[in-house]
Amino acid sequence: MTEQNWQKSTYSEEGSACVYLATTPTGTILLRESDEPEIILATGPRQLGALITTLRDH
Repeated sequence: MTEQNWQKSTYSEEGSACVYLATTPTGTILLRESDEPEIILATGPRQLGALITTLRDH
């Protein structure tokens, strides 16, 4: 398996649970939390955009 280049979300505060993102060569977006890095969610750009819009609007 390819090593992922995880990047900390700019919305994560210092000293709190952080969200990390990585992308795969196929364009899949991977998400994980610093507290449980072994749990990885996979999504697509459109789906992640819809989630962010929904969270921001509510």
